[in-house]
Amino acid sequence: MKTLQLTFISLLAITLISCKKETKTTDLTKDSLSAKKDSVVVPEIYKEYYGIYSGDFAGKEMITPEIGEEYEGEVYKKITLKINRITKDSVYGQSIVNGNQRPFQGIFNENSKSFILDEPGNDKTDGRFEVKLAGDSLTGKWTVFNTSAVKSPVKTLKLTKKEFVYNPNFMLDENSDLVDWSNPKEFVEKYTDEETGKTESYTTSKNRVASDAIFRLNASKQKLTEKELKNLRKLDLEIIKNLVFARHGYSFKKDTYRNFFEQTDWYIPVSNNVDNDLSQTEKENVALLNRFIKYAEDKYDSFGR
Repeated sequence: MKTLQLTFISLLAITLISCKKETKTTDLTKDSLSAKKDSVVVPEIYKEYYGIYSGDFAGKEMITPEIGEEYEGEVYKKITLKINRITKDSVYGQSIVNGNQRPFQGIFNENSKSFILDEPGNDKTDGRFEVKLAGDSLTGKWTVFNTSAVKSPVKTLKLTKKEFVYNPNFMLDENSDLVDWSNPKEFVEKYTDEETGKTESYTTSKNRVASDAIFRLNASKQKLTEKELKNLRKLDLEIIKNLVFARHGYSFKKDTYRNFFEQTDWYIPVSNNVDNDLSQTEKENVALLNRFIKYAEDKYDSFGR
């Protein structure tokens, strides 16, 4: 009887082990099939069209001058389209303008060499790009989905394929306009009438002006000192600091910085966050510049427009 019980227990153990092995083998097969299915790679095509296309993004807007009546004029901004991937059915990439980076997805028409690219639509400024490829150029238009969300619901694009390169030697051209036209400030001035001797006051608009220090100090190459910065204007400090980010392809929200850097032929906005790309020297210089910016003052002048 004892021998029979032992035999039964042994057979039961063998059966359980066999079932366990069978179950494990089945699971592995299932995982293997899933993995194979998940690892299917959709072939990419037209890789020669991948890359960065940067240039003018223009639309008609109502412009209010300092003097005179409001009028409709063409407003130019710089935009970058990054084509990251093209398959038989889809195109994937990003648009970067005004510090706003948006993904897009669309289709490519081989016969007409044209793209239709849609931003997601969950941001009020999202829209559709309809652009045509000719050599290294992309031209066409962008139409916003929500026509009441922006000043110019339709904009034209004239882009050229470019290769983004970080170069710590990049500087502003010495012929650059040094005036910040974007943020005029009103001042109260006084004058004395020569005939009556009466002193009166009036309000005038003035703009910030940078000095030639922005052509000399390079926060990407040299370790800046307090002595070099202590007498600089606030705008000088801001430009020297943001030149660091411009060299890394940062897309600026503020018109002030965009207007300065877009005067160069090397500035290509490719990202809305380049913090991790900064060198240790750049990080230390940016921290020092921030300290001085906090307490610096600006130089304002009046200019005819």
